[in-house]
Amino acid sequence: MEQAMPAQTRPPGVVPVDPESVLLLGHDVPLGRYTTVRRLLPQRARRMVGAWCFVDHFGPDDVGGRSGMQVPPHPHTGLQTVTWLLEGEILHRDSLGNVQSIRPGQLNVMTSGHGIAHSEKSPPQRPTAMHGVQLWVALPDGARSGAPAFHHHPDLPNWRDGDLDVTLLVGDLAGVRSPAVVHTPLLGAQLTPGGSAPVRVPLRRDFEHGLLAMSGSVEVDGVRLAPGALLYVPPGRDTVTVAHGRDARLLLLGGAPFEDPLVMWWNFVGRSHEEIVAASEDWAAGRRFGVVVDDPDPPLPVPTMPTVRLRARDRHGQLHG
Repeated sequence: MEQAMPAQTRPPGVVPVDPESVLLLGHDVPLGRYTTVRRLLPQRARRMVGAWCFVDHFGPDDVGGRSGMQVPPHPHTGLQTVTWLLEGEILHRDSLGNVQSIRPGQLNVMTSGHGIAHSEKSPPQRPTAMHGVQLWVALPDGARSGAPAFHHHPDLPNWRDGDLDVTLLVGDLAGVRSPAVVHTPLLGAQLTPGGSAPVRVPLRRDFEHGLLAMSGSVEVDGVRLAPGALLYVPPGRDTVTVAHGRDARLLLLGGAPFEDPLVMWWNFVGRSHEEIVAASEDWAAGRRFGVVVDDPDPPLPVPTMPTVRLRARDRHGQLHG
């Protein structure tokens, strides 16, 4: 089951820096036939970080003698997918005709708009290790009904700030802007602390943030994060302090609070039950989403819809509609 707890992992009597912070431990979810991911968002305790509405962390896995990631063609609406690897290689194919490998240090951003289909697979010739994250960004009105798009970014801004190596995936940080196109105020960056002393990480006071420990030993403001755990930090903070061991790497996610209530079901992000039903029916009928180029596998079928009406939830988990 998904797990969340107030970020009070200090000795009794020690007051946490921010009692509204939430430590999310996630839960394991199968992705395709051969890959298991740790899902950090959405959870009951915290559904979003800015417009980041879905966070999967996978690996590190040894895929040398196995098939690795094998996710057949499937549809998306109302979101962007953001893929970032620490190890391995994944081949992206989509219904716009794109065929693109992604390797560590590179970024794939796919904007579904009104509808797109894609597949993600480990190529036959690949590294033996696989480790990374797949993220979804909820699109605001306008962008969510627009045209689909895909962009591969082979080079991203990176710099050293004292004992902290920073790679900027999306958004703005320290006066630097990523080339990746996003549609709401957003931030995504990999942080690699060096040296032995704790490092201070700047935050935007108007953003909420999540810090995902991807590897190594990490403490954020005294809260210990095992690899694959995420600490939610509410708006109002301008720094956090990161203590670390060897090989520590974190993913910093941030964004302005996303106020639109969302319906998230299967691979769709919408605003109403009717939108989700229409997307499901279109995928089943071969409408709207197109055909993934050069992928011989049959597309994933639509799961059985729930027998109850799907209702939108806001970022606090409150039901609407």
